[in-house]
Order: sequence, then structure tokens, then C-alpha cells
Amino acid sequence: MGIKNMSKEELELLSNKDITNLLLEEKGNQTTAELYQKIIDALDLPQSTFDSKIGDYFTALSTDKRFILLEDGTWDLSSRHTSDHILSNIDDEDEDDIDLDLEEKDDEDEMMSEDDEDSVYDSADNEDDDFDDDSDDLKDLVVLDEDELELEQ
Repeated sequence: MGIKNMSKEELELLSNKDITNLLLEEKGNQTTAELYQKIIDALDLPQSTFDSKIGDYFTALSTDKRFILLEDGTWDLSSRHTSDHILSNIDDEDEDDIDLDLEEKDDEDEMMSEDDEDSVYDSADNEDDDFDDDSDDLKDLVVLDEDELELEQ
């Protein structure tokens, strides 16, 4: 049953995601803006609703497993796409990201000179010196155990 055959009252009972599912079944791939504009038109909502709620609509589609965002920026039904193809694309992208990260780390390591390494080591030594200075402030500190406290009272 297409949304054109449904009354406004019937459409109002459906969620935006359910209407999107019907639209994608009828027409195939569409962009977020195209889909949401068709929903706004079908429900006879003001254009200000489109402007203020399209981000929420995009988030709703992103989190719903029925829909998939394709590389060309259009949405389609996940049931029309095999999971093997989707997973292989994700795996390839992840491997590329890891390779780039490793190359960047290698470049950073090569760029660090011995002087830089010495300055990093020296700054660590200075932190230890600061700790020793604090211990001088505590030389007059007296520690009492519980028995001594009871005697003083």
C-alpha cells in the first residue's frame, strides 16, 4: 500500500521511519532531504518543521537497522543489500585507517631528534625535583597513633 493511497489520518498514525520504509519500497533510493520533504508534504506540516527537525530525522534513520546510507548519499532498505558487501567495505576502510595511523607514527618518530628526546627526559627529571621540595615542608610533621591521642584527651 503506497502513501498516496493512504489518508492523512492513517499517515499520522505511522512514525516517520515507517513512512520512510513505505517510500523506499515504492520509489527506491532517495536522499534524506527528498524523503523528509515527502513526509512533510504528506502530513501537510509547515516548512519550518522540515528546517528544524531534519537533523533528528537523519539520526532516526541512522539508528534504524531497516535503512542503509549508501556511498552516493542516498538511503535504501537494508534488505536490498547483502551484508557481505557491506562488511567487506567496512573492513577495507578500517584497514586503510590503521595503515595511515601507523605511517603517521613512523613519521613522527623519525622527526624527533636526540635533543628532543633529551628535553623530554629532562622535563621528567624536573617533576621529581618538585616532589622532593614538598617533602621538606613536612619535616616538622608529627604523626600520632590512636593510643597517644587518647592520652592527650
